Amino acid sequence: MGRFVNPDNTTFKAALNTKIYVDKTELIEFTNSLIGTTENFICNSRPRRFGKSYTANMLSAYYSKGCDSQELFSSLAVAKNFAYREYLNKFDVIHFDLQWFFSKEHIDETVDLITKTIVDELKTIYEGVLSADIRTIPDALSQINATTGNRFVIIIDEWDMLIRDASKNKGIQDKYIDFLRRLFKGIEPEKYIALAYITGILPIKKYNTQSALNNFNEYTMLDPGSLAPYIGFTESEVKLLCDEYHKDFSEVKRWYDGYQLGEYHVYNPRAVVSLMTRGNFQSYWTQTGTYESILPLINMDFDGLRSDIIDMLSGDSVTVIPYFFQNDMVSFRDKDDVLTLLIHLGYLGYDQTRKQAFIPNEEIRFEFAMATKLNKWSELRNFEKESQNLLNAVLDGDEAAVADMLEKIHNQYISIIQYNDENSLSSVLTIAFLSSMDYYFKPVRELPTGRGFADFVYIPKPEYKADYPALVVELKWNKSASTALAQIKAKHYTESIKEYTGRLLLVGINYDKKTKEHTCCIEETDK
Repeated sequence: MGRFVNPDNTTFKAALNTKIYVDKTELIEFTNSLIGTTENFICNSRPRRFGKSYTANMLSAYYSKGCDSQELFSSLAVAKNFAYREYLNKFDVIHFDLQWFFSKEHIDETVDLITKTIVDELKTIYEGVLSADIRTIPDALSQINATTGNRFVIIIDEWDMLIRDASKNKGIQDKYIDFLRRLFKGIEPEKYIALAYITGILPIKKYNTQSALNNFNEYTMLDPGSLAPYIGFTESEVKLLCDEYHKDFSEVKRWYDGYQLGEYHVYNPRAVVSLMTRGNFQSYWTQTGTYESILPLINMDFDGLRSDIIDMLSGDSVTVIPYFFQNDMVSFRDKDDVLTLLIHLGYLGYDQTRKQAFIPNEEIRFEFAMATKLNKWSELRNFEKESQNLLNAVLDGDEAAVADMLEKIHNQYISIIQYNDENSLSSVLTIAFLSSMDYYFKPVRELPTGRGFADFVYIPKPEYKADYPALVVELKWNKSASTALAQIKAKHYTESIKEYTGRLLLVGINYDKKTKEHTCCIEETDK
């Protein structure tokens, strides 16, 4: 058997033997349900470290005739489905990772190398079936299907590598897209393909607004559909790991939660596994070249992009229009395209309902902060200086200074922040408290109600708990700071941090639209 045609189950067996394995085999029930339908072409894009290769290897081990996988799957979740044996090791599988064929020195030969390697293997396996003049994969599969009736499962891992790593080489990209079109589109592929599953970071490349392979159903970080629970670890899976490895789930949630995919809270698998096995709460993104990925994007000179990054660093969300992104690394027209790419790369979360992007957790917040500091943004340095002074005034209980500084920030950055409504006041607060990210977790923000805002809650990181109190902040519009403070008490907002046992500051802030003045009340309390 060849390396890429009908591979064995060695790689999936190794995954099962690792210290931490989270069972995602129920995905097979979904892919099985697509065989024999017109929905059997799937592109599942997800960020690095979100289990793309694990899933591809699992599907390959399940479908491949080159495997005897009954024992491997017998104790896994998919085996609970009485019909799971129907397609177990029943198909010819072509499974390859584009990285294996990729060489920067020979990029232009990538498609030719894939073609020759697969065709040569097919000729060996189907000796006597394929004629000597067969030179392309589609022609080979079509002839095999016509002669034997056999159908194929095709799995491509890192399918978009040429789109990402050869982003400026239009020639090879066009050649590669043409290769995929011939392999997957048309009447003949419908005959010889039982299932196509391609996975990578980016959705399928668009030309204008049309997908280059519009017969594929796409499942992305913007719209994961039925695949949501199979992209990363779900909250219930993380809770089980926390119990097993004696980790504080609330801390794990702060550090690694934040990807809201449909009804699921999804965690980065690599980060969670690294935490469980190494024991340290830290960012594990640095190991995948975060700076190199983020810096060119956040430095693009699109109007409003940097202020959006600062908003998100401060804990706020920003509106994104993701529909016109061309699904590549070069066709950027505005800040929405940049933010959309950052969502696909996993550096931003996305709220499908509100159409807003945000920094999902402490791990990614740290990486953004380091990237912006490394680049020495003048805007960020100015914000940080003003913000640090504001935070110090809050901690000192200097109500007049807090009011003055909020007003100064408002006036100084009026081009960025417009006071039009209560939401604008909320944005000012998140930006004004930017320096808190060094000492506090991302603020917990409740939804606005009526003409007032529910609280912002700032919880200090464990290493700063002795020196920094928790902050419960209430905002009011055209009322009074004392009213805001009274509402915190009357509505028992401190219940939202009932597990926290350190010092606590209650902060009420009001903005008067007529006088354009801020007022502030601060009170310390014990839990």
